[in-house]
This record gives sequence, C-alpha cells and structure tokens, in this order.
Amino acid sequence: MVQLSRRTILTGLALQGLSAVVSASPAEGILSDSAPPSPPAPTPLELAAPNNSLLSYFSESAPNLLRSAQGVLRYPSISPSLPGKQYSTQLWDWDTYWTALGLFSIASLTKDKDLHGKIGIHAQGSLLNFLDHQAEDGRIPILIDVNDPDPLGCLKRQTPQIHNQAKPVMGQLALLISDETGDTSWLGNHFDGLLKFHESWVVGNQSATGLLVWGDDVAIGNDNDPTTFGRPFFSSANLLLNCLYYQDLKAASELALRLKRPSDAASLSVRAKQQGSLIQQYCWDPRDHFYYTADVQCVDRRAELIPDVARGMAMSWKTLPLRIQVFTGFLPLWCGLSTREHASELVETHYRADQKFRANWGVRSLAQNESMYSLDFSSNPSNWLGPIWIIVNYFVWKGLRNYGFVQEAHELAHKTQEMLVDDLRTNGSLSEYYHPDSGKPLSHKGFLDWNLLVLEMFRQTD
Repeated sequence: MVQLSRRTILTGLALQGLSAVVSASPAEGILSDSAPPSPPAPTPLELAAPNNSLLSYFSESAPNLLRSAQGVLRYPSISPSLPGKQYSTQLWDWDTYWTALGLFSIASLTKDKDLHGKIGIHAQGSLLNFLDHQAEDGRIPILIDVNDPDPLGCLKRQTPQIHNQAKPVMGQLALLISDETGDTSWLGNHFDGLLKFHESWVVGNQSATGLLVWGDDVAIGNDNDPTTFGRPFFSSANLLLNCLYYQDLKAASELALRLKRPSDAASLSVRAKQQGSLIQQYCWDPRDHFYYTADVQCVDRRAELIPDVARGMAMSWKTLPLRIQVFTGFLPLWCGLSTREHASELVETHYRADQKFRANWGVRSLAQNESMYSLDFSSNPSNWLGPIWIIVNYFVWKGLRNYGFVQEAHELAHKTQEMLVDDLRTNGSLSEYYHPDSGKPLSHKGFLDWNLLVLEMFRQTD
C-alpha cells in the first residue's frame, strides 16, 4: 500500500481550504435502526487525514469549549459540550482530559498556534480548578459545576468513604499540558497535591489484593458497567479504574523527573509497575483470553462461623473474575501493560474472530452475547451496555496500534470518522453515543467531549 505522509496530506488540505459543514437539523432522538454495511476499506488518503467537514466543524466549535473563569471555577476551563447544551456549565474529571487531548489535535492539524496557546491555558486552568477544590485528605471531586464545587458529594467526610472521587487522570492531564506547552514549571507548586490525590486512592479504595475498588457505583465513567453497577460497595476492582491509575502513576513519575524530584519519580515508577503486575495477576483470564474486572469479596470466614472445626485446606484465591465481557477488557492494551502473547490472544479471539465487540461502526461497549446487552436510550446512568462511544473506539484503536495491529487500527479509525461525518451531515452536530449496527445517534445532540478523539486517531496515523 502506498504510504502518504501526514505532512503531505495536511499541506494539500491547507491549499484546498476547509469544506463548509452541510447543515440540517431533524428532531433529536433515536433514529432508524436499519443496518447499512460498514464503510469500505480506507484508502491511503483516508488513512492519512481527517475528513474536511469534520475538521472544519471541530475547528469552528473548539473556541466555544474554552470557558472563562466563572462562579466557583476561578480559572479558565474546558467545557465538554457547546454552550446551552447538556453538561455545558460543568467540569468533569476524565472528560476534561480527553477533550483537552482532542482540542490539541485540532490545533495541531490546523496549525493554529493561537488556538493551541488558548487550549494550553484552559487545560491548565481546568486542572487548577480541580486542585482548588481538593479536600485536605487529597480527594478531588468528580464534577464541579460553575455554581457548586461538589454536586456529587465526593468530598463528604465519612468512614468508610463510599462516595467515589475523580478518576485518576490528573497526572495524565498535567503531562499532556506539559508535553504540548513544553513547560512543566507551572505544576511545581501543585505537584504535592497530585501526590496526595494518588495516596487518597490507596487510603480509601485499595483492597486487600492491592487493586483499587470503587466505593459505590455512581459516576464510575462507564456508568452501568455490569461488573460494578448495582453490585456491593467496595467489591469491584474495575479494570477502568485500575488501568487509569496505572497510567496516572506513570505520568506522575515522568512529571516528577521533569520537576527534578528523582525520589518521587522512582517511587511512582515502582508503584506503577506493582499496579501493572496486579492487573496481570488478577484480571487476565487464561481460559477466555480476556481481561476481566475482579470481584474482591473472597473471604475465608471459617474461623468465625465454625471455630471448633479444623481449618483444613487454605483458601488459595483472593479474587474471582467477573466474567462479563466489557470493552474494558481491551484497556491493558491501551495502557501498554499487556504481554504481547496476551494481547495477541485477546485480539485474535475477541476482535478478529467474531462480532461480539466488532460492529459495523466500531466497538460495542458490551459484548452483544451478554444477557445485559441493550441499545436503549438512557441518560442516568448513561448506557454502556452495547452502544458505541467514541472513547471506546479510541481505547481499542490505541490498544490495537500499540501491539502492531495496524490495519485493524486504521479501519477502526475510518469507521469512527465515517459515522461522525454522517451524523454531522444529517443532523448538523454530533451525539454522545451511537447504534453499533446502523451508526445512528442515540443520545444528546450537540455533544463534543471525547468525540474529538477521532482527530487524535489521524494525528497519530503512521
């Protein structure tokens, strides 16, 4: 296949100019479920650059996500949605990281230095807003609204601390900002707050295995993941949580090096390696060739219940795999901690060989042969029981790319783009999640957030 450099393609785009967006505004809601075929295999040109209309739409929308200091948000910040749309007055934990990553991709692809500078200021301000409302014990709220610093009660003083806190992405956000701006010095006075945040996860949410567990099941990211949603408090060593924590420790270690804090860098690096080993030990299932969230409720209670009976054989296991196949099974590939052997087994068995996850328009958030599989609309919790989310496509795309499945990664990027282009052409904007077979929008017209990550798929295309 002929390889075209991204620089060549983008130069051509600059000469051609950006296409205008075709505007149309049918009613919001679930559209036809008819299942058109997947888009044709991408050409070298399509693999090298994003669609003109999509890039144009993102470029026009990007400034509207950059919010001035307002209310309890004392620093400029990044909104996940366009003004007037749902979430537009809010600052969410991991949404901010992914939106910032996508915004930097816009600035890179359009070579807009002014926009790049503004994104850096607002991304930095977003992190400072989170740290501005950090509790004394290090906990950070999941959500801040311009009128309320902690709508979900993350910082309530209680023991045990059932309420969840911000997902561990703050180190990754800080590293992204530092990489993009070439400056880490701004973080110097705030780095101890980041360390306290990581430590608060250990104090409040570390199980006997060493894996982290959610407290309750509110705002866990993939909201109604059956391995956590509706299950007992502190029982679910969810893969999303543990992989994010692993990645955040690595990011913090790199930041410590740049800040000339070698002792912290070494400590964080060791902790990251330990975290990765625990995920491999407790979450990889050799029978199914899949990574599962672990149930950590295994407790030998014989001494309590039958104290006069000889103990006999020891209970040799500390967890049980929750054998429900969620997209999170691909996350160890996203963060690069899977062995190559495990990655190959997982991709061959669960991505190439069947359609449980791989759909016409991307990756199902839950395998379609699970009994909980559903494509119904829901806003509370958001539905992660099968619909396609762009963040899911991105996670799997990144994992495929990390382990050398280049053609599969290219095809997934192309599917993702074509689905969004069709939504933009038909409805004049993008949506939160999509039907895996028809590619039609299922939720929240006007959503941007991590939809921007489709550009990152092309910015990093070889």
